[in-house]
Amino acid sequence: MLRFLRRTLGRRSIRKHAEKARLREAQRATTHIPAAGDAKSIITCRVSLLDGTDVSVDLPKKAKGAELFEQIMYHLDVVEKDYFGLRFMDSAQVPHWLDVTKSIKKQVKIGPPYCLHMRVKFYSSEPNNLHEELTRYLFVLQLKQDILSGKLECPFDTAVELASYALQAELGDFDPAEHRLDLVSEFRFISDQTEEMEAAIYNAWKECRGQTPAQAEINYLNKAKWLEMYGVDMHMVKARDGNEYSLGLTPTGVLVFEGETKIGLFFWPKITRLDFKKSKLTLVVVEDDEQGKEQEHTFVFHMDHPKACKHLWKCAIEHHAFFRLRGPVQKSSTRSGFIRMGSRFRYSGKTEYQTTKANKARRSASFERRPSRRYSRRTMQNRGEIMSSRLKQLEIENTPVSAPARTNVNLNMNNQEEVVKLIEKSLNSVSSSPVLNQLKAPDELKSNILKAQAEAALKVFSHSHSGVNIHLHSDIWRFVFLKGRVCDLMTTYMAYDINMLMLGILNARSPGTCSNSPACCPVLPAGETTAHKT
Repeated sequence: MLRFLRRTLGRRSIRKHAEKARLREAQRATTHIPAAGDAKSIITCRVSLLDGTDVSVDLPKKAKGAELFEQIMYHLDVVEKDYFGLRFMDSAQVPHWLDVTKSIKKQVKIGPPYCLHMRVKFYSSEPNNLHEELTRYLFVLQLKQDILSGKLECPFDTAVELASYALQAELGDFDPAEHRLDLVSEFRFISDQTEEMEAAIYNAWKECRGQTPAQAEINYLNKAKWLEMYGVDMHMVKARDGNEYSLGLTPTGVLVFEGETKIGLFFWPKITRLDFKKSKLTLVVVEDDEQGKEQEHTFVFHMDHPKACKHLWKCAIEHHAFFRLRGPVQKSSTRSGFIRMGSRFRYSGKTEYQTTKANKARRSASFERRPSRRYSRRTMQNRGEIMSSRLKQLEIENTPVSAPARTNVNLNMNNQEEVVKLIEKSLNSVSSSPVLNQLKAPDELKSNILKAQAEAALKVFSHSHSGVNIHLHSDIWRFVFLKGRVCDLMTTYMAYDINMLMLGILNARSPGTCSNSPACCPVLPAGETTAHKT
């Protein structure tokens, strides 16, 4: 009796716990698609979409992968669905595509809830063949993730052009009154994004004026399809010699990489055999020799895990069927007898040929483009520090190599003429500095107010007979007053926000603070010194 109660109550508590976990998971997701039935007969699947949202779907326990896939495609209103798939990770951290012909519980072992990710499974070799605007939008989202994660390597110029198309599709035409340079820093296009790249994207965005979001996405895809690694599904393998290689599945065949160097390409028509056994993958290729006769070459690769080897084999079978065949291979209706050798896996979806010929664009298909994730903008303080370091680097590059070392000079501060001559010599050398020649202030910026401030400050300095130290900052005007003369020196943000410059007057230094060091007098050439006195 006690055993019966313990078993019954224990099962009830497990069911209640599963029901609570399912409800929590459903509430956490952005969208929940319920199913009829009690918690005992329902499983919960959580799918992460390409736009960053989550969908929680309740299905019967014995539901196959096709039911979940159709629910997601129906939720998104996707017609060209054969380009996409649902991906999950097993306990060995090996990625797998959800097989639509098998039960979900038999494939996804981690759960409930069973977590999957929607991904582009087959990258179209010609994006212009995609009929639906929604399909092209999902392709752009996938490519943006691939570039940001580093899976798809992208040169600087191409990355700038792709980012400008992405901004045009999301924000529309460039408006100088609303869109400033630091707005670009809120987006992430590549992992090592720099200010130089953001400025280039900002300028390229201006040239995209007039493009609609759909046109910008078409331009994005037409540019991305020429990338060397576009649509390449990479898998790490080891050869007999123990060296590591990468096999890349493409619409034309199988690429072989040694590190980042491409060393071979096996075209699909030349591959006569492709099978696996445990962690060993065998590839047989037919090639023509010098006499025109066909010769077979066998390549054997090894992988770290048997499941990873089977995953590579299944992906190769699906790529070959989708891009090379007119229609999928029909499974034989009669099963073999008691003994069955090898896997019965076959690609069951439509091929690219069938998808291109069958699907036609709908007259009206509306959808909402979700905004990208935003990050904090670059602060002016960080930008000033970067520009200051660049200015110091330029000063070092423009300093003559044969210049003598800086020496300290002891001056009699009571001798005003020596101080004046030394300061005049320093000012002349600063004005002829090659670093600051390009940073001269235009004459029209000197207003009468500034001249009045200069004269007032000159009177104060003439009473105290003080010398003045030249000290530049990256965002401030500095004025040096001597014998009724005003010398203006300026450093800029080097093609960044010039409008953010501020105006100020140099304050006198406290006695004993100058050591004639580069940190105190950074603009003086080698061999020159100055002095401070209040």
